[in-house]
Amino acid sequence: FFKQKTAYEISTRDWSSDVCSSDLSAQNSILNGGIEDREHIYRRESAMDRKVVPYPPLREADVMWSKRIWRAIDLHEKINAPLRFPLADGSGASSSRDRKNLILTLIDAVKEGSVTAYSAIDDQFTMPLTATEFSKVISGDSVHIESRPDPDNPDYIVMIDSVEPFNSDRVTRYNMEEEWFFDKQRSVMDVRIIGICPVIEVKKEGLDEKLTKPLFWIYFPEGRSALVHSEVGNRYNSSQRLTFDDIFMKRMFNSFITKEENIYDRSIEVYRTTPVDRLLEAEKIKQEMVNFEIGLWDY
Repeated sequence: FFKQKTAYEISTRDWSSDVCSSDLSAQNSILNGGIEDREHIYRRESAMDRKVVPYPPLREADVMWSKRIWRAIDLHEKINAPLRFPLADGSGASSSRDRKNLILTLIDAVKEGSVTAYSAIDDQFTMPLTATEFSKVISGDSVHIESRPDPDNPDYIVMIDSVEPFNSDRVTRYNMEEEWFFDKQRSVMDVRIIGICPVIEVKKEGLDEKLTKPLFWIYFPEGRSALVHSEVGNRYNSSQRLTFDDIFMKRMFNSFITKEENIYDRSIEVYRTTPVDRLLEAEKIKQEMVNFEIGLWDY
């Protein structure tokens, strides 16, 4: 009565139906998205749909101890590589098609108006930069080169004003301001990042070592709205990428302390001249905070 179909006919029927369904899904994706995404096998929407996780509520009465700390994140360290890479190409844009490093993410956020850049003169976030001032900051550095006097004419000195173009590769460090505090309501030692500042290296004529120059400050709670949508490469699983907001909130970076809040308002390099002494002083400050937290639970 009913003819039994062969395995070949069944497989042919399933294959044709799968092709039709895949064609329909491809057409629907093109119609819904407007442009077909040929870089990935599926539409990547997780990063754009992420939202900033709000801070826990905090009152002044809950903070029984706090200390302001300034740190430096060295991008030469391997653990900090996600903040520096991918490097920019010849045009200054990101060399990757779907990722940008931290400095390009901050610059694009400032240009589009979602984040405010503040002057690097101080870290009080009181002097916002205008669009013109910000363009000058990232346009390049004016380097004054003074030549030696001519032996035949000692009064003759040539001054050359050259401009070194800005490149994201020159950002080798980030200064970070944060506040550590003990919340007695939740009984935890917590930290809040206040701001971050990219720092570039400047080569001056006549000096063997390179000098550092801070560019601008970003108020971190405001900048999280841009960092949460910028993906960071994951060397172990490309389908589960983190964002820059995850990197900072989960403390997935290495840094060293350059200053603690003190009555003299001076940094470590003022009273510790050698690099080894500065590192030892930074470790001492960190250990003091650890001992304070441990001491809270000794009875």
